[in-house]
Amino acid sequence: MTTKRDFHDLAGFAAALPTTGVVMAIDVGTKTLGLALSDRTRLLASGLETLWRKKLTKDLESLLPLAAKCEVVAYVIGHPINMDGTKGPRAQASAAFARSLAAVVDHPILLWDERLSTVAAERALLEADASRAKRAEKIDMVAAVIILQGILERLRELRKNPIGA
Repeated sequence: MTTKRDFHDLAGFAAALPTTGVVMAIDVGTKTLGLALSDRTRLLASGLETLWRKKLTKDLESLLPLAAKCEVVAYVIGHPINMDGTKGPRAQASAAFARSLAAVVDHPILLWDERLSTVAAERALLEADASRAKRAEKIDMVAAVIILQGILERLRELRKNPIGA
């Protein structure tokens, strides 16, 4: 039985989360998947690794055992909305990735507006004096960390001030 899932429903995502557990963020690039993990208490995001993309089925075959090993209970996928609010090809690719992931896992999945996360990641890598090659290798993972830290902070705010309270 397939049900339509709303990957943009922050309140629904928060309600579906177990009390504790690791959340994985995925920055879906054209060539790589940048991965970040939260700690079990969801206070801190840290980079995990960068997977080189092949095709979607192979990407999931690489991702799922890694997520199982890390005991992931939910996924946040960066959704690169254009600055004017429109959804271009990259946003559509992230949404397609979310749908494909949802077909094979039964964990909460959230598409999170990641405008400017790559810019922030690039800035952080420049400040760390990373070489051009190192920046290219790590940019999507650092963007995933920024995305995940943003959602962790938003989830903490939501717990303090629930919607409709």
